Amino acid sequence: MQIAFSGGRTSAYMLHQIMEANDGLPDRVEVTFQNTGREMPETLDFVAEVGARWGVPIAWLEYRPKKPLFEVVSHNSASRNGEPFDALTLKERMVPNIHQKRCSIELKSLTVKRYLVSQGWKKWTAAIGIRDDEPRRNPFDDNRTTAWLPLRAAKVTRRTVAEFWANQPFSLRLPVVNWNTVGGNCDGCF
Repeated sequence: MQIAFSGGRTSAYMLHQIMEANDGLPDRVEVTFQNTGREMPETLDFVAEVGARWGVPIAWLEYRPKKPLFEVVSHNSASRNGEPFDALTLKERMVPNIHQKRCSIELKSLTVKRYLVSQGWKKWTAAIGIRDDEPRRNPFDDNRTTAWLPLRAAKVTRRTVAEFWANQPFSLRLPVVNWNTVGGNCDGCF
């Protein structure tokens, strides 16, 4: 199973709940974070802090325009000036937009898929942190991946996640208004 950690509070909450239910990280699980290069610095710090505080190995991945089309990075080597995003924009000669979400597809979904295939994975379940109050977000299954939405199944809402983080010794250091992260994790997300 792949646990998709976006770097936000919701996916970190999902990771925590999976670990709680299994008395730690289950066997045969890979926690991944795909950096677009346009993630907020606080997001990168939060991913690193989750890994350190919870003792979770996280595969930090970034898109590259040449084969194998990804690179494994770390908190220290992660792009911070939009390099993966810019490389995709130059390669495809278009800026991702609300109708053509190439950034999510190429920089996140396909990057992790290429990485897991390079690790010998053939088919897997991807735990994705979509809450019950996000009815418009629906991931798709493909020939290798089956999406699992444990937070939706558990009826978790934005409020549930906010209450969890209010009781933790650390959190994502981005402002929250009405249980929404102002501006999101990525500085250019539509």
